Amino acid sequence: MKNWNTDSWRTFPIKQQPGYADPSRLKQVEGALKSMPSLASANEARQLKRQLALASNGKGFLLQGGDCAESFSEFSENNLRDFMRVMLQMTVALMYGAGVPVIKVGRIAGQFSKPRSDDSEKQGDKVLPSYRGDMVNSMEFEEEARVPDPDRLLKVYYQSGATLNFLRSLAKGGFASLRQISRWNMDFVANSSQGKRFHMLVDRINECLSFMEACGLPLDDMEQLSEASFFTSHEALLLGYDSALTRIDESDGKPYVGSAHMLWIGDRTRSPDEAHVEFLRGVANPIGLKVGPSISKDALLKLCDILNPENEPGRLTLISRMGAEKIEDLLPPLVRAVKQAGKAVVWSCDPMHGNTIKSPSGIKTRRFTDILAEVRTFFAIHKQEGTHGSGVHFEMTGQDVTECLGGAQAISEMHLADRYHTHCDPRLNASQSLELAFLIAEELKKKK
Repeated sequence: MKNWNTDSWRTFPIKQQPGYADPSRLKQVEGALKSMPSLASANEARQLKRQLALASNGKGFLLQGGDCAESFSEFSENNLRDFMRVMLQMTVALMYGAGVPVIKVGRIAGQFSKPRSDDSEKQGDKVLPSYRGDMVNSMEFEEEARVPDPDRLLKVYYQSGATLNFLRSLAKGGFASLRQISRWNMDFVANSSQGKRFHMLVDRINECLSFMEACGLPLDDMEQLSEASFFTSHEALLLGYDSALTRIDESDGKPYVGSAHMLWIGDRTRSPDEAHVEFLRGVANPIGLKVGPSISKDALLKLCDILNPENEPGRLTLISRMGAEKIEDLLPPLVRAVKQAGKAVVWSCDPMHGNTIKSPSGIKTRRFTDILAEVRTFFAIHKQEGTHGSGVHFEMTGQDVTECLGGAQAISEMHLADRYHTHCDPRLNASQSLELAFLIAEELKKKK
């Protein structure tokens, strides 16, 4: 913590930042955020860290998923409820396979910005600043829409607060109770093969609940059956927003980012001498680090030392994102190095970002087979190395979109344009997400 404070990152080089035309307005907005209540409490962040500590020892499993980038236009009660439905469905499928608690962390209530490969975008003869997520500008290819607007930070705060409030009401207000498990199946999923498989699983669970009730157990009074723990996360990209919502907690005197329970550093912003690492090294939240193809063993170990100097279990999650074709060669040496150094980490697999392709018609997409192949190789590597592959990180939605190719729905290239709604990268729909959860559950059963 030497020389660290909530603004020390401002003296470091920083990447992936928008060019605001009015810095004084940005400063006013950040000042307003500093006086607003935290969205996520320090106590909740500590609870998540304790659960992740179990995952680091193979006694828990991290399910992290949600939108590539949230948007203002798709914000609705129905979309949020459908997102929670598919997260709960995946949780049940994974718990049944893994036999361990599933830690539910959404890419939600703050995931409004995205790093970009290029600062500008060209359509025809027209060149405009790139769309960097609704937190920064608008996706319409118009000059005024692409101007970074500091007031969008305030809109993100208010929408994130409303999102988190509604998700908490679902998690704690009865919707997530196993008594309601039959309500979790969505219409367009229910008639699919994985929907029918989920229904069979529901029947088994209901039989078990009936047996427990017949034994005289007070099921309605058991918190583990009637409620669900749910946490939020996003990529720490616009540090002005996250640092403005950082607070010193009275109970332990440590700084916690109040914009989310967990934050992660992207593969493009993980330089140890730059602002994003500087900021997150000093906060007490659990944090993630994307581990891409270009990282070396020495660089990864250095980042582990900087971000988790006390080697605290549950503090650091390493999110592998190699791509199906590269993971078998690139991941084992890193896993081995981390193990030999005695680093207490959660290893999670992001099978999305390394498997993005363009269809022949020019639409950005991902193949379900590539996603599954990377996940399977990830678990096989950890089994071979004697370590724990204890998590997955997906871009997914509860909506019936057609953005990723394949799966039991057999989405083909000709279907991509039917319901391609993402504002950035292609997402698994609810049916594909549940299908993948069942397939992962089978991999976890093999591990047992």
